[in-house]
Amino acid sequence: MKKIWMNQRGFTLVEMMIVLLIISILILISIPNVTKHSANIDKKGCEAFIKMVEGQVEAYKIENKKVPTLTELSESDFLKGVDSCPNGDEIEIATDGSVVVKETTE
Repeated sequence: MKKIWMNQRGFTLVEMMIVLLIISILILISIPNVTKHSANIDKKGCEAFIKMVEGQVEAYKIENKKVPTLTELSESDFLKGVDSCPNGDEIEIATDGSVVVKETTE
């Protein structure tokens, strides 16, 4: 029984440090790529949301013969009370029925 314990080896501190260094480098390489893709995903999500709202505006115009506001869309169940893109940008409906991202003044 004592012989079994004598022949077993574990990892040394240097080997563990090398593994941690490699993992750290991989994380440092991957984080900027993830944030870059996240911004692109938010942009595409907002574009898709605007297209969906434009479709709802057209459906409302066909049914009611006028250009709606966001509150009118929500009240008539064409839109479920959402007035901003997934990334937080506010949207508005222009007088011609087009949906645009609201200009923010900071």
